[in-house]
Amino acid sequence: MTDLVTAKISHGFDHLDVDGDGLLTEHDHVLYGRRAAASLGHEPGSPAEQKIIDAYLTIWRDLHLPHIPDGGTSIAKEQFVTSTRGLADDPAAASATVGALAQAFLAIADTDADGGVGPAEFAAFQRGHFPHLTDADLAEAFTHLDTDGDGHLSGEEFTRAVVEYWTSADPDAPGNWWMGKPRFLAGG
Repeated sequence: MTDLVTAKISHGFDHLDVDGDGLLTEHDHVLYGRRAAASLGHEPGSPAEQKIIDAYLTIWRDLHLPHIPDGGTSIAKEQFVTSTRGLADDPAAASATVGALAQAFLAIADTDADGGVGPAEFAAFQRGHFPHLTDADLAEAFTHLDTDGDGHLSGEEFTRAVVEYWTSADPDAPGNWWMGKPRFLAGG
């Protein structure tokens, strides 16, 4: 049986592979940027859209590309799962790598630049990543991620959710809700 972290990473890859070709590429990051920008209300071809696309390209170039062996330009699912799974066994590397990803996401999602993410910002940002999520799914996920119950994801809560999603083996970790209801859990 696949362990929880591997199941989450595999599930996550399936959403990151926007074009569905079985590879994570720069093109997927452009598509993600476009989708996220549209979800956040930015017009196609606008400077705001380009800023978000550029943020996703930075994620590709800084977080993924350096880890592709032999100058490759894509990451297959098995390779992604194996390398990301390794982060779960190295908390310092996970905090640095996944923490950087979380901070990049926070900069995109925090549209009012108040240092955190409210329910509307969260819903708009997540819809760009996971278009299948309903309003009810997003509200339920937000409630689990808002660990202090103040109706706002602080930068710390937001970052913790991303890091927990990609690295935590705890079935009760709030971050398991990052991509909506954790269907990879028994009974999910």
